[in-house]
Amino acid sequence: MSKILETYNRFDLDFVSGNGCRLYDKEGNEYMDFTSGIAVVNLGHANPDIAEVICSQSSKLVHTSNLFKNSLQSNVAKKISELSFGGKVFFCNSGAEANESAIKLARIYGNKKYDGLRYKIITMKNSFHGRTYATLSATGQDKVKDGFRPVADFFHHVPFGDFESVRNIADKGEVVAIMTEVIQGEGGVIPSKTGFLKSLREYCDENDILLIYDEIQTGIGRTGTMFSYEHYGVEPDILTLAKALANGVPIGAMAASDKCAHFLAPGTHASTFGGNYLACAAADKVLDIISEPKFLQEVREKGAYLKSELKRIFGNRGEIRGEGLMIGVSFESLDSMEFIKTAIKNKLLLVGAGENTVRFYPPLNISKNDLDIGIAKTEKTLKLLEEK
Repeated sequence: MSKILETYNRFDLDFVSGNGCRLYDKEGNEYMDFTSGIAVVNLGHANPDIAEVICSQSSKLVHTSNLFKNSLQSNVAKKISELSFGGKVFFCNSGAEANESAIKLARIYGNKKYDGLRYKIITMKNSFHGRTYATLSATGQDKVKDGFRPVADFFHHVPFGDFESVRNIADKGEVVAIMTEVIQGEGGVIPSKTGFLKSLREYCDENDILLIYDEIQTGIGRTGTMFSYEHYGVEPDILTLAKALANGVPIGAMAASDKCAHFLAPGTHASTFGGNYLACAAADKVLDIISEPKFLQEVREKGAYLKSELKRIFGNRGEIRGEGLMIGVSFESLDSMEFIKTAIKNKLLLVGAGENTVRFYPPLNISKNDLDIGIAKTEKTLKLLEEK
């Protein structure tokens, strides 16, 4: 009997190796992976460039301590800063930790600057920010909180995209930050409404409120730009990253503008493993590859092609949403889990989200031929379901 604490509803699949968009089980069966580890291995499995830097770095240094300088960490921070909005970067180990860092920064900003009178944080209904105590409190889904109440009570959830609801709460003068995903991933691949982020930015500027973007799932090229907020042309004060930043090596990062970064002074926040040599070596290479304009242009082109093919396949059976290679199919007449289970039988791996939605997240560097193989398997899956 397994000694693993079963906190996951796992599929009966056990993979032993991978290559690009392919995974192989113990029996040698080949699966097309259109999950990318849920937007983590954006450069595919066993990527030779990433493997080379991991092997090289592991033979030199994996960890010392954040009590000492780390030039690799400094280099990755510089790249994130230059690729985004010029902020300073704190490193940790996961998306939840990055969001915890953002929440702590917002709270200390309100405490130091406004004597604790500003402490509330607005987040969105249907959002997902993590499973630590602060981040599950921030999450706008009751199912994440069930069994753990009472949760932190300084979070207020409003409908995603409803600026008037934001303002109704924030006008009371107790709000220090507004935290939102640019595109809700776990919530069902739901993009921000036109003008919502712009309205938030203007309101935050007028009222000295911090604007936080959770780009854990959308960042590092997934939507065809380095960060998904670039589609909207609206920068945040704080940006959180993780997942794809090191192509599977655990790392998280929070970038903060000069307006607020200095409030996290020595002694206010830390992470033992955050920004270690191994993770930063991988992240450094990932950023070099994905930030290339040609690479991102190809992600947008492949995403447009995949979206058009999914529209052809599903027709009026569901809504196709997303940007780049972050695409969700929200079914109206099919059951998403049945579709995923049937796809597995066709050796195609997909992942669910939100309300009856299936996510299509192939690696960003997938070839046109492999994309077509996955599309063909998707079409076959639909036919099998309709024949039942």
